Amino acid sequence: MKKFDIRRLKIKPVSIDQIDDRMLLINLYATQAITLVIGFIWLLFQHRNPFLLFVLPEGLKFLYFGAGLAAAVIALDFLSARFVPDEANDDGGVNDRIFKHRAIWHVVVLSLIVSICEETLFRGAIQHQFGPYWTSIIFATIHVRYLKHWIPTGLVFAISYALGWIYIQTDTLWAPILAHFLIDMIMGFVIRFRREE
Repeated sequence: MKKFDIRRLKIKPVSIDQIDDRMLLINLYATQAITLVIGFIWLLFQHRNPFLLFVLPEGLKFLYFGAGLAAAVIALDFLSARFVPDEANDDGGVNDRIFKHRAIWHVVVLSLIVSICEETLFRGAIQHQFGPYWTSIIFATIHVRYLKHWIPTGLVFAISYALGWIYIQTDTLWAPILAHFLIDMIMGFVIRFRREE
């Protein structure tokens, strides 16, 4: 029997253009499922009940914080798109591929899944252990497609920190989930309905 030699494994970089739409969606859903599972496991290691994070809070404070942050981020993104050259905001075409030809309901579903899964891991589990600053560094790092350009990397860090801040202010995960959902959904719709120049 041949021995397995890890040194013989070769990892080949793949560009977004080499992945078909079906595989892109499979990767997206798989990474979100993995993110949620890691978040739940991390919470269990912290001796916390993951389901308690999803108890709806009393009052509307979380709505104001979530919607307010989303409005600020979207305004900042529009300003950035207006004054910053396209090549400095380039994500390699990933967001265009994800949202451009997606049905409206699918944009909503994708945005909801991503916001719940990522906020469970980052705000619910990681921030509890490391605080909003280090959580935001990790969050910006996993959004690797932005790391080639400092402006989107800085924006992702700032948005993550703001998500962590509203989580602390409202004491509910629903505030950052709502903000993340609205940001992704509205920006997804912008990409979906944008006219080609």
